[in-house]
Amino acid sequence: MENINSLGQMASEHTQYPYVTGTSVIGIKYKDGVLIASDMGGSYGSTLRYKSVERIKPIGKHSLLGAGGEISDFQEILRYLDDLILHDNMWDDNNSLGPKEVHNYLTRVMYNRRNKFDPLWNSLVLGGVKNGQTYLGTVSMIGVHYEDDHVATGFGNHLARPILRAKWNKDLSFEEAVKLLEECMRVLIYRDRSAINKIQIAKITEEGAKIYPPYSLKTFWGLAAFQNPTAGAEGSW
Repeated sequence: MENINSLGQMASEHTQYPYVTGTSVIGIKYKDGVLIASDMGGSYGSTLRYKSVERIKPIGKHSLLGAGGEISDFQEILRYLDDLILHDNMWDDNNSLGPKEVHNYLTRVMYNRRNKFDPLWNSLVLGGVKNGQTYLGTVSMIGVHYEDDHVATGFGNHLARPILRAKWNKDLSFEEAVKLLEECMRVLIYRDRSAINKIQIAKITEEGAKIYPPYSLKTFWGLAAFQNPTAGAEGSW
């Protein structure tokens, strides 16, 4: 967005309010690495305007990044990371940035932009594997960050993580981990108005990252509570 400044010149403005946003992202560790899942909806306000928004991207050789929040700010973060990875590769020292380094970089970027009162309106999930060490962390738009065996953004913090606390274990196979993520995403589809039943899952292992094609989860809306949600509710309406 551009406007005219006091000198009559074109001035650039950054995103001051999120316009097109994505909802929850979930990340879990499993036996061989890390899995990240998100749906593919892009909401324009309360309208689900876009149905094929990819919000999981590989970063360098060892990391995967998933993002909830403003899509254009996520694209800006990807540009920052492209520059970071390019600069690192130019050293040509047979070393590459691992997920811990990328996560630390993102925490500084998000906190720096917050302090400038020009935040990047995203919550991020960063996972990866390097030298046999599995890493998973998250960072919010104000720079709050932590590592865990499973993380989530948005409504996933409230609706998915209780499921993960009850059912996750470190020895999950790939198939078991995918099934657990699908269970979490199905709950979000039912309860989060911004979620759609078209999801994407990606994995990162020692061999590298793989993002699987999108697919739809099977849902069932025939329950009486869905058909008549206001039944028995008292009020003047």
